[in-house]
Amino acid sequence: MDEEIDTRKINNSFLRDHNYATEADIISTVEFNNTGELLATGDKGGRVVVFQREQESKNQPHRRGEYNVYSTFQSHEPEFDYLKSLEIEEKINKIRWLPQQNAAYFLLSTNDKTVKLWKISERDKRPEGYNLKDEDGRIRDPNTITSLRVPVLRPMDLMVEATPRRVFSNAHTYHINSISINSDYETYMSTDDLRINLWNLEITNRSFNIVDIKPTNMEELTEVITAAEFHPNQCNTFVYSSSKGSIRLCDMRAAALCDNHSKFFEEPEDPSNRSFFSEIISSISDVKFSHSGRYLMTRDYLTVKVWDLNMESKPLETYQVHDYLRSKLCSLYENDCIFDKFECVWNGSDRSVTHTLFTADPAHIIND
Repeated sequence: MDEEIDTRKINNSFLRDHNYATEADIISTVEFNNTGELLATGDKGGRVVVFQREQESKNQPHRRGEYNVYSTFQSHEPEFDYLKSLEIEEKINKIRWLPQQNAAYFLLSTNDKTVKLWKISERDKRPEGYNLKDEDGRIRDPNTITSLRVPVLRPMDLMVEATPRRVFSNAHTYHINSISINSDYETYMSTDDLRINLWNLEITNRSFNIVDIKPTNMEELTEVITAAEFHPNQCNTFVYSSSKGSIRLCDMRAAALCDNHSKFFEEPEDPSNRSFFSEIISSISDVKFSHSGRYLMTRDYLTVKVWDLNMESKPLETYQVHDYLRSKLCSLYENDCIFDKFECVWNGSDRSVTHTLFTADPAHIIND
C-alpha cells in the first residue's frame, strides 16, 4: 500500500539539510507580509520561497509558530548586458509585499537591475466541458460539434500559482539595493547606488528620478546610497541612508528632484575611536520607519540605532549587536566579511527590533 507523502515536510527537510546547500541556496533577503502569515525569502539562485504559518489546532497548539513551504518559484534568471559586457546576477536583493486586497497575494522582487511584480494565488477548481477544446486543451474541429455544453467547475487538489504581472526594467545604471512601497499603494521607489526612481505600479516603461547624487566628475564621488524607505503614513515623505552613516529625510512636495533634504541625521564620530575601518563599519545597510512613523531604525556593521524624527543630532538608543567583532575587523577585512550587509525590522508594536544575518540556513534572526 502506497504511503502518503507530505510534500511540505520534504521541502522543509531539504532546506534544513546542510549536505544539499549550495551557493545558490544562500538566503539573500527575507520579508514578512503585513499580517505575519506569510514569510518570503529570496536566495542567490534567483528563487523566492514563500512560507505560510501553521494554523493553530487544539491537538497541536505548539505548532502555531511553525512555517511550512507555501510556494516556490524562479523570480529572476541570470542575464547578460551585451552593451556593457556585464553579467547580471539572478540573486534576489529585496522583496516587498503589497497589502492584500483580495484572495491573492502580490509581492515585488528585485535583482540588480529588474523589479518584478508577482501574483500568488490559490486554485482548487478547474473548468471542464468546453465546447471548442478537448479536455487536454486541443482545439476541436467545429464541424464535429453537434451539441452545446455548459462548462462546469470541478474540485481539484489545491494548487498555488505564482505568475509575473509586471516587469520594471531599464531604469537603473547601477545595482538596485532596495525597494519600498508607498502608503498610497499606487507607487513604489527603487534605489541604486546613486539614484532613486519613483514608479507607478501600473506603468512599466516610465519612472521618475527623485534623487540623483551622481557628481559631474565621478572622481569627486564620496558616498553612495545604501537604502531608502517611504514613510508608513505620509506618501510624500521618504528617507535614504548613505555609506557615510548619514540619513536624509526628504519631502517630495518641496521639489520634483529632492536634492535638498528636509532633515539630516548623523551621529558625530568620536575621534578616539577612529580607525582604518571606521568608514566601512559606519556604512548603513538598512533603514526602517517604525509603524507609527515617529522613529527610524538603522543598521550598520556593528550596531542598530533608533532615531527620533524630531532629534537629528544623535540616536535615541544604540544597540551594540556585534561589538565582539571590533577586535577582529582586520581578519574580517581580509576575507571580505566586513562588507556583509544586514537588515533590520520593527515588531508589530514597535517595542522590539530584529536584525538578520543571511546564511545557507533559513535566516538567523536575533531579537533585541
